Amino acid sequence: MIESLLRFSIERRVLILFAVLGLVILGGWSYQRLPIDAVPDITNVQVQINTEAPGYSPLEAEQRITWPVETALSGLPNLSYTRSLSRYGLSQVTVVFEDGTDIYFARNLINERLGKIKNRLPAGLEPAMGPIATGLGEIFMYMVEANPGAKQADGRAFDAMALREIQDWIIRPQLVLVKGVTKINSIGGYNKEYHVTPEPTKLLSFGLSMEQVRAALERNNQNRGAGYIETRGQQWLIRTPGQLESIADIEQVVIDHAVIGKYKGINVRVKDVAEVAIGKELRTGAATQNGHETVLGTAMMLMGENSRNVSRDLAKALENVNRSLPEGVVATVVYDRTSLVDKAIATVQKNLLEGALLVVIVLFGLLGNWRAALITAAVIPITMLMTMTGMVQMGVSANLMSLGALDFGLIVDGAVIIVENTIRRLAEAQKQHGGLLPLKDRLELAYDATNEVIRPSLFGVGIITLVYLPIFTLTGVEGKMFHPMAVTVVLALSAALILSVTFIPAAIALVMNGKVAEHENAIMLAAKNAYRPLLIASLKLRWWLVSGAAVLVLLCSWLATTLGSEFIPQLDEGDIALHALRIPGTGLEQAVGMQKLLEARIKELPEVDKVFAKIGTAEVATDPMPPSVADNFVILKPRDQWPDPSRSKADFVEELAAAVKQIPGNNYEFTQPIEMRFNELISGVRTDLGIKVMGDDLDQMLASANDILEVLETLEGVADARVEQVTGLPMLSVIPNRAALAAYGLSVSDVQDVVATALAGESAGLMFEGDRRFELVVRLPERLRQNPAELERLPIPITQAPGFIPLSEVAELQAANSPNQISRENGKRLVVVTANIRGRDLGGFVAEAQTKIATDVKLPAGYWLDYGGTFEQLESASKRLSLVVPVTLLLVIGLLIMAFGSVKDALIIFTGVPLALTGGVLALWLRDMPLSISAGVGFIALSGVAVLNGLVMLSFIKNLRLENKGNESGELVPAIIEGALTRLRPVLMTALVASLGFVPMALNVGIGAEVQRPLATVVIGGIISSTLLTLLILPALYRIVHGGRNNA
Repeated sequence: MIESLLRFSIERRVLILFAVLGLVILGGWSYQRLPIDAVPDITNVQVQINTEAPGYSPLEAEQRITWPVETALSGLPNLSYTRSLSRYGLSQVTVVFEDGTDIYFARNLINERLGKIKNRLPAGLEPAMGPIATGLGEIFMYMVEANPGAKQADGRAFDAMALREIQDWIIRPQLVLVKGVTKINSIGGYNKEYHVTPEPTKLLSFGLSMEQVRAALERNNQNRGAGYIETRGQQWLIRTPGQLESIADIEQVVIDHAVIGKYKGINVRVKDVAEVAIGKELRTGAATQNGHETVLGTAMMLMGENSRNVSRDLAKALENVNRSLPEGVVATVVYDRTSLVDKAIATVQKNLLEGALLVVIVLFGLLGNWRAALITAAVIPITMLMTMTGMVQMGVSANLMSLGALDFGLIVDGAVIIVENTIRRLAEAQKQHGGLLPLKDRLELAYDATNEVIRPSLFGVGIITLVYLPIFTLTGVEGKMFHPMAVTVVLALSAALILSVTFIPAAIALVMNGKVAEHENAIMLAAKNAYRPLLIASLKLRWWLVSGAAVLVLLCSWLATTLGSEFIPQLDEGDIALHALRIPGTGLEQAVGMQKLLEARIKELPEVDKVFAKIGTAEVATDPMPPSVADNFVILKPRDQWPDPSRSKADFVEELAAAVKQIPGNNYEFTQPIEMRFNELISGVRTDLGIKVMGDDLDQMLASANDILEVLETLEGVADARVEQVTGLPMLSVIPNRAALAAYGLSVSDVQDVVATALAGESAGLMFEGDRRFELVVRLPERLRQNPAELERLPIPITQAPGFIPLSEVAELQAANSPNQISRENGKRLVVVTANIRGRDLGGFVAEAQTKIATDVKLPAGYWLDYGGTFEQLESASKRLSLVVPVTLLLVIGLLIMAFGSVKDALIIFTGVPLALTGGVLALWLRDMPLSISAGVGFIALSGVAVLNGLVMLSFIKNLRLENKGNESGELVPAIIEGALTRLRPVLMTALVASLGFVPMALNVGIGAEVQRPLATVVIGGIISSTLLTLLILPALYRIVHGGRNNA
């Protein structure tokens, strides 16, 4: 079949080239449609269920909402696990499904279950599913700000409430229409409300209650239709408008007639007992930028969309939105995922272009024939375009991981072997013929030369493809991370394989029609002169050489165990996420004040461009935080604008940490915007490591967590270690006295209703301004709401004289600390100890921590630990690869046996794998890099390259022996020497192009280079040792195995 394909490609060479041109055009079209991203979206299939429960404590939210929702969802098809969080006024349950579950199917299942438990939840509470977005869906953030001196239409300056109104009613409706946006989430400012604030003393003087005020407003704030009448052939619609339209309308509403005092029997209006004004909502979150309060909008991307395209469309839409804003108000982008994507892709492009350039230089330098070099180099762009077509069809985006293992050196390996052999044979034939060959002879020679090396070439490239198959066995987060890489490499190698048996023979037949001056250039002459004595010496000292190689393999095996381990190297996103934690119970206004001080200090650092923060919980609680916690985003200037552009980011982070620690009342965790979400998706915590104490009793779990924290703080490399804030929420409880209530004929709910209306406020309907709508709320004046002493005097209506009693008569006020939050996983409570790791490998740290905790911390019966974080992925990937890689290597041996028909020869070539791995281990050790899955992929690629070089050389030596009928050991050595010297050039070329293709990747310091660096380092180090093996140790091994009696 291969012979027929080669023959067809050479005879129909023009047709083949036109077919390749068609593939190039298709690749160009696919390139325009290729989705581009920074990293693969590793999000699991998850649905958030948020239930707002105003006034519910964390314990009540857990008991009455979280537990029933979790119970209802148990047993769902494809359910992986559930996580939940109960905070003051909020219950959030996160349902995680197995990979591959359709998100809409999952949401339908949940919706059905939630419908069944509505009657089991407290009245008025409605669980709502979060937006259809991934955990990495927050791709675009913008601030709404007013320029200094900007005024509203009424002459007042724009305040936080006015800016929030602009965000909600002008900006959001336009941005939510952008394709790929599922939600625009708002935080900061105040929702505008119409407040009616009755004075208790005035209500008492008229014998009225707050409930009567609320009911009167509700009755007088409705439009009603009354059908229609027909007169004179026309239909007239009848309606009675009663909608309140202004503050004056509200003030004129009649509540009821006074029942006591000198005004008894007279109608009392709202303005007689209350003040009516525009007021602020009781908000749950705030936003700040550069030390002042503002409004922040976050665009959430629909699951499955491309972040770069959506971000770019949002940026364009925001430009148009700015034209529709009031004069002096601007919406400016503060975080745009596109910038990170562009920087990461620029890193990849730089690596690929520089790698391709180095490969082409090597080809021109070693082949000594520009036409041959051009044919080989042409494989690079054609393969890349064919790969892009495959990526588009398979839905793989171009990102750091998918393009991270592409090496043009590996891609042209097969072509190099074929082209090198063809020009060598053509040159020899022209020399014998004494001039140019006739067309028929030239085509036949091209066929013979290609056919001679096509099998080892195809087997070699096939083996490189085969060794990538273990990556496809990875599942979960690690699978999503590395599958794109394996898909892209297999696509590229498959494309190169197809071109090797079609395009390369056709191009050789068409282009190589002139004189082929296959002269040995100076580089190759010098290489051969240096190699010959070394080769002869290695054959003489073969036993010593092979023994030394075995010792080296053993030493490097030990060295590998000392390198440490991590999942993948930390991607430098260029920006910093700073988690600021204050004392539980810190009020929102106090937190905003502390935040302004923090931002002012951060802004003093010359490397900082801007700093903005989200405090507390946004409108849609995708990321629920108490007011005491703030997410700070520190956006850094471009490197060339730093006072010292050569300064490392780690050094800057140390200075930043020292600067912010000077501000009292804060604790900090340092991470990065995507990394923070990445860690949270993986294990529910935002740090590198989360140790979960599982059990029932919160106090016991907290005590055990503090013991674990003490152990962690003694370990080297720990940073930002802390126990999550589960206690310390100040709570003022109004405890009803049931005996007193019975005496006055009251129920507990009577008291609760009055307290809730007075302090939280009760809605009395909506006020409309065009299509804008605002709540009409009845509650106490702010000066009374904020004073606990006034609460005791709050009048409670009773049926008997005197009509009212103070709250203190029927209830007692108690102040105490309560749980701050209650976390659960798979139906069990947990307390998390979190920590970041700096300056050492994650795997080694976790192993040490597990040992020390097991020794020093004793847990009571019924309590256990669960370790979460990125190391879980490292562990599961390592376990899976440790099973699959040996199977793959056995398959490689099987292929080699098929190629040679000899177990001995297959095993000789296979010895290239351990020696290649020694070079990779030594390279990691020299560069002080731990083992990671990225490095593991490098070792996988290396196995294929090591086998390819050995295959090329050994197949040639074997052919020489067969041609010379060299079955006696006396003819073995000349065959080895001639074969090794003849194949020196292709071996050096394949090694050089493969290693030089990775050099830019190994040395690059751009955004995202950290992820690719271990892979490139391993391949370069391994190829150096693999080439030495192929050139020296492999001939010596062949001599030992096939030497027979003369082997001593």
